[in-house]
Amino acid sequence: MRTWRNRRAGLVGALLATALVVAGCGSPAAGPAPAPGAPSAAAGVVRGPFGGPSSSDTTPGTGSTFTPVTASTTAAPIPVPTSDGRVHLAYELVLTNTIGQPATIGGVEVVGDGRSLLRLEGDGLAPWIKPFGSDLGTRVLQPGQGALVWLDVSLAPTDPVPAQLLHRLDVQFAQPNPPLVPAALTEPVAPTTVDRTPPVSISPPLAGAGWLDGNSCCTVTAHRAAVSPIDGRLFAPERFAIDYVRLDAQDRQMTGPPTDIASYPFDGADILAVADGPIVGLVGDLPQQPPGADPTGLRLDEYSGDHVVQDLGNGRYALYAHLQSGNPLNLAVGQQLRRGQVLGKLGNSGNTDGPHLHFHVMDGPDPLASNGLPFVFDSYTVDGRVVSQESLQEGAQGPVPFRVDRAGAGPRGGTMPLVLDVMSYPPGP
Repeated sequence: MRTWRNRRAGLVGALLATALVVAGCGSPAAGPAPAPGAPSAAAGVVRGPFGGPSSSDTTPGTGSTFTPVTASTTAAPIPVPTSDGRVHLAYELVLTNTIGQPATIGGVEVVGDGRSLLRLEGDGLAPWIKPFGSDLGTRVLQPGQGALVWLDVSLAPTDPVPAQLLHRLDVQFAQPNPPLVPAALTEPVAPTTVDRTPPVSISPPLAGAGWLDGNSCCTVTAHRAAVSPIDGRLFAPERFAIDYVRLDAQDRQMTGPPTDIASYPFDGADILAVADGPIVGLVGDLPQQPPGADPTGLRLDEYSGDHVVQDLGNGRYALYAHLQSGNPLNLAVGQQLRRGQVLGKLGNSGNTDGPHLHFHVMDGPDPLASNGLPFVFDSYTVDGRVVSQESLQEGAQGPVPFRVDRAGAGPRGGTMPLVLDVMSYPPGP
């Protein structure tokens, strides 16, 4: 979980770079998200751009379809209201090319209850797809190769949330073998029931003004991209994770060189419990990392650094990571925390190249072997948004002001922040 300054970060970081899909707590991937609320051009289900048959047309009368590229979801999507006034369903597709020739993914469409909700195709798909062992943006799957596609279905608050999603893949084959493998094929795959469990409502883990959400949902930031192979399975614990740094009155993250811990005035800020609940995981004896440097030699269980895992109830757990070392508050596993209670200090331990708080909610107590769950803050204020990923990168390199757009600022409640939000939170205890 590094800050976004470096393009190689994550809960499991560079140590597993050859095995990981991509790393987390690192720089967001290049490429903008689709405009909020921009579904495909048609209101109904549409065919792919190739003009080829649907796979269901190639096997008449059988009741089954031949799908050379298979697909499944990593987890059922859970709708969450967000700070932009919309409702997002953020989740991933796992694709596998099962045949002995390359398959080109030309487009991915999400259909909900018969409505086309999202369509990514051609260059527009590139920032959202990554074959295993290959580069982000590569749309060609070699024989036997798999890929991840990150999806963000964005709905207006008045739009009905679908009960079920279906995905349609437009696939091209260089060596057609009709009728089962035509040159172009549109496959219906991965029917998925939407999880209607309401996101947990919590208070923010920090207090005061100027807190920047520098790395979170719902574009393909390094957090969203951190889908990792752990214990023989793929997990996405950082799907909704936030990396927090604090901006000063000049909208700067740091006041001096990035290699000097004194350049970060927010280092040592109080971290607050977001709800009532016991501590179920605790590490407090790892050293602080020098800022501006890539950590080396970390074990898998050291990537969260000094951290606290809190049981929020109902199968939800909060992770507060990269805390200052030493456990100065003498916390203990089993100790009951109260909402708003100080549980540690913001630091720079574990897989991080600069002081920040990594916070997320997950479906299990293991920071790695779990899946990220959405959450909403009951009360906060959006002060503005950093205008672009480019400005985010510039401000993370040194004492350079972030460019912040103040339009749309105002109070929020019952929503989840989005990447680039700059926020004020209620005062601490």
